[in-house]
Amino acid sequence: MNLDLVPLWTAILGLAVLMYVLLDGFDLGVGMLFLVRRDEPDRDLMIASLAPIWDFNETWLVLGGTVFMAAFPGAFEIVIPAVYFPIGLMLIGLLFRGVAFEFREVPGARKWLWNGAFGFGSLLATLAQGAVLGAFVEGFPSSHGIFTGTSWDWVRPFPLFCSLGLAAGYALQGATWLVMKTEGALQAWARSMARGCVAAVLFFIAAVSVWTPLADDRIAERWFTWPNMLAFSPVPIITVALAWWLIRSLNRSGHAAPFVCSVGLFFLSFSGLVLSLWPYAAPPHVTLWDAASSQVSQEFLLIGTMFILPILLMYVCWSYWVFRGKVRGGGYH
Repeated sequence: MNLDLVPLWTAILGLAVLMYVLLDGFDLGVGMLFLVRRDEPDRDLMIASLAPIWDFNETWLVLGGTVFMAAFPGAFEIVIPAVYFPIGLMLIGLLFRGVAFEFREVPGARKWLWNGAFGFGSLLATLAQGAVLGAFVEGFPSSHGIFTGTSWDWVRPFPLFCSLGLAAGYALQGATWLVMKTEGALQAWARSMARGCVAAVLFFIAAVSVWTPLADDRIAERWFTWPNMLAFSPVPIITVALAWWLIRSLNRSGHAAPFVCSVGLFFLSFSGLVLSLWPYAAPPHVTLWDAASSQVSQEFLLIGTMFILPILLMYVCWSYWVFRGKVRGGGYH
């Protein structure tokens, strides 16, 4: 009897997506805040706080895309044609910000140009990711495993609203990261920015939590029928508690606590998304089992993944441990 590997591959895909959102989220958030903070020495510190880890953060995006394509090709064939343009815009944004990292400090470089590439590239990538997320939640029209919509279906109110929501969330991640990694005037400014971002994030969480069940009867039934209401109630309750702790830690001059709380808010939002959309790989019709590749393909892919995934996780833990602490004058202490 063959072992059902779909739940395992779903967990691996979910881990890759979650790790990308948590790690590259604050990275992109710092990039967006870069557009607001005009002091050049502070901008240098913001860059220095990311320099040792920014490129590895995007490894999770590559892993997630590869797993989605290889383990769930039936969903890949539907989802990707629907979001060609936002994915293209995301890659352009990531390209510009990646180049800016390398060329900003070159002697004689036009620093203002690379500053703009870093900031606007981060903003573009974030807005594009939000559009993909919103389109995924709304679902994709399909027939017999083929996408039947247009490449512009993502230009609708909900995906665009999600773009703004994700930008607020990443900005909160970036601000709390700077609170944890910097000191003095820059930290005080980041703390102030985080307070504003918290209010925006809570607004978007509340709005999406109301919007999605009103727009989709299936999601409404998932959340507001018994005993699901009892089983899922910890998600909103813990979200409120974390938001209160985040605001409290910002007001009480906490350093690491605000970032931990913002990570927790993202984790809970991701959990709520999974609970709403399970078991669909390409909502609202194609399930994970419908979209999965053959058993032989899954087993073959699993061999390599089981080698790579522990290495990625160990490297994340090691790199963040090595570069822990405050950044001062472009160096770690």
